[in-house]
Amino acid sequence: MSDILIMILSTLGAIFILIASLGLYRMPDFYTRLSVTVKAVTLGVGCILGAVAIHFSDFSITTKVFAVIFFLFITSPVAAFLIARTAYVSKVKMWDKSVRDELKEVTDKKETAQKRNKETENESNEG
Repeated sequence: MSDILIMILSTLGAIFILIASLGLYRMPDFYTRLSVTVKAVTLGVGCILGAVAIHFSDFSITTKVFAVIFFLFITSPVAAFLIARTAYVSKVKMWDKSVRDELKEVTDKKETAQKRNKETENESNEG
């Protein structure tokens, strides 16, 4: 029974990683490529590591595998968010057919606030 579960998890993991690699090829811009890749690879590696935990049913290995899965699921989305945010600030172009740009409002508000602060500083320095 455990052999079948190991085969299923390994196959699912490989399929998710294949989907991620196809996403790199098929998606039109950096942001969608990043999104597809992070989600699919995280799930794929999680499935493969789950198969490893079942195969090596030793407590120490299983504990390490679940710790790696936990940290992978915690850090991958955060890293992807930071990479996407850095790309956005660096003015990496979005796809022409993108519908929403949620960060535009946030960055516009920050730019407006920074301009006001500079104007206030200039006025206080002059006076």
